[in-house]
Amino acid sequence: MKPEVFRFQTGDLSKTDLELMLDTIPVDITLLDKDDKVAYFNKLKTRIFKRSPEVIGKDVKNCHPKKSIGKVQEILDDFRAKKRDMAEFWIDLDGMLVYIRYFPLYEDGKYAGCLEVSTDITGIKKLEGEKRLL
Repeated sequence: MKPEVFRFQTGDLSKTDLELMLDTIPVDITLLDKDDKVAYFNKLKTRIFKRSPEVIGKDVKNCHPKKSIGKVQEILDDFRAKKRDMAEFWIDLDGMLVYIRYFPLYEDGKYAGCLEVSTDITGIKKLEGEKRLL
């Protein structure tokens, strides 16, 4: 059986390569579909916001604390109306500074979902000067 290959304008990736890449890149990734249901999340070993397979297909409102649901809905509504092209915020969480960004996804100009990307920037924030490869 041949491995499934996805052809992109910038190269080809097998399903295995794509999954390994998404599970290695040091950011939490969660994808919502056009109906605000969780469609995908990566399995990063050091995930900040833990997810279980049971979350797939659930409304995003069930994945956030009650006090933030209104803001999440406002962001998604703004994306649908094309009022903004990103939402970002950062929080202190268990000794980490977590940078969270939402990006709208459009297909043929129509809202297709939302990408949530979160990363621990504690160490990044402490960087000074430069460190070169050589």
